[in-house]
Amino acid sequence: MSNHTINKKTEPLARMRGIGKRFGTNWALRNVDFEIHPGETHALAGENGAGKSTLIKILAGVYPDFEGTIHINNKPFKPRSPLEAMDHGVAVIHQELSLAPSLSVADNIFLGKTITRWGGFVDYKIQKRKAMRLLERLGLNLDVNEPIDNLSIAMRQLVEIAKALGRDARIIVMDEPTSALNAPEVEKLFSLISDLKRQGCGIVYITHKMEEIEKIADRITVLRDGRLIGAAPASQLPIPELIKWMVGREMEQQFPRHGSHKGAESLRVDNFSVYPNGAGSKPAVDRVSFGVSSGEILGVGGLQGSGASELLMGIFGGYGSLTKGNIFFKNQKVILHQPRKAIDMGITLLTNDRKATGLVLSLSIIANATLAGIRRLSPGGWRSNKREREATKKITSAMNLQAASLDMLVNELSGGNQQKVVIAKWLQTKPKVLLLDEPTRGIDVGAKREIYHLMNEWTAQGMAIILITSEMPELLAMSDRIMVMHRGKITAHLTREEATAEIILEAAMGRQLPSFAKAMEGDQRR
Repeated sequence: MSNHTINKKTEPLARMRGIGKRFGTNWALRNVDFEIHPGETHALAGENGAGKSTLIKILAGVYPDFEGTIHINNKPFKPRSPLEAMDHGVAVIHQELSLAPSLSVADNIFLGKTITRWGGFVDYKIQKRKAMRLLERLGLNLDVNEPIDNLSIAMRQLVEIAKALGRDARIIVMDEPTSALNAPEVEKLFSLISDLKRQGCGIVYITHKMEEIEKIADRITVLRDGRLIGAAPASQLPIPELIKWMVGREMEQQFPRHGSHKGAESLRVDNFSVYPNGAGSKPAVDRVSFGVSSGEILGVGGLQGSGASELLMGIFGGYGSLTKGNIFFKNQKVILHQPRKAIDMGITLLTNDRKATGLVLSLSIIANATLAGIRRLSPGGWRSNKREREATKKITSAMNLQAASLDMLVNELSGGNQQKVVIAKWLQTKPKVLLLDEPTRGIDVGAKREIYHLMNEWTAQGMAIILITSEMPELLAMSDRIMVMHRGKITAHLTREEATAEIILEAAMGRQLPSFAKAMEGDQRR
């Protein structure tokens, strides 16, 4: 855990007492206390649906109607809007980013706090200069004129952090800030957090990654079912005890991987390349070849920009004809230039961005969960509300979805529960090959374990799974084999017995293993 020692004599930057919030007849929070001190990283932990997001939204002015009291710098504080909270030094970097895609980096950094000159006109020159300085603090060499739309998810995350810094915030809430960052970017973020603490800022850090809590937390507060379970210095709350506080039970085995059920080969790609930026551009995936069998989990490791996500999207038909090479499904050569054809064949893809490509946030849980399988649930072309509700209830119950009603809009759910709805959507299609791109991103330890159990059930039933995950323990524990990518090429194929974190990281950084180099040379000569 962090070695930082909190000065008990310092007054808290924010003090929340007896906080309660109800939606209809359901209590999201009851009598919760929470404090943020200057110079500390305070981890707010709990399963999805525990009330973490609700508590933060109250502090940020999103929910102005609540029970209890808040004091900022010892003064009563009841924000009526996010803008008012920002004016009092509270900045929230949400898990689902709140950037304007069509605007530039500089415009986004000062969105809502535009720098103006005489006459009320925007002073773009000063705005750009200040934006460049903020990005330099993050160690980013980024063009401030670049539209957000052109940036990767990781870069957008860092721009969101720069946006918070631009508001001179003293209380900075980070909700799953590393979900789209690679290892060097995570270290850069942690270094930035240390700098902010030295400047007297208080960091509220929300994550489901235990190793991150262990590394940077000074203090931990745990919520469960909307109630305060406890708060303690991080040094006095070891991870096993923290997990017990979060889930209310012992978690004896976090990764319950059962034995392999490997059968016949389900999917094979041969000399497969993907050109997401156009046929004449550099390929994001360059002549890769591999296969996955029924009943098997093939893990894919790699750093940001490895091409792993583009590989799965290319197989799924998401790039249309901007692919080259061959795909074989059940030993039959197929051409997959449309996702609908892949789905009909039994190949589905859970993407790494549920908000943009996984869900229709304005629709209900039922509507989203049945979206991909609506034809199967509508024999003769006739929809049945009863059949759709029953199918949704059955599949979401198996995943322990936390929702007051299946008629709730998906945008009212926590990030982890939204992810469960995406998985439910694809399971309705009865897939034979399931492509999973970061399936447990933003999901708490209890829900992760439920999904791991489901993956075991799926492979036992003969499903083939290709799993991309940036969490090394998950990759090592859940995979039967591991394939590592670097800049669009495969640098290693590893059995479960051969794979270690060190070997995977070496291969992810571009070093080909000696036993693999000769095979790669053969592939490149084809």
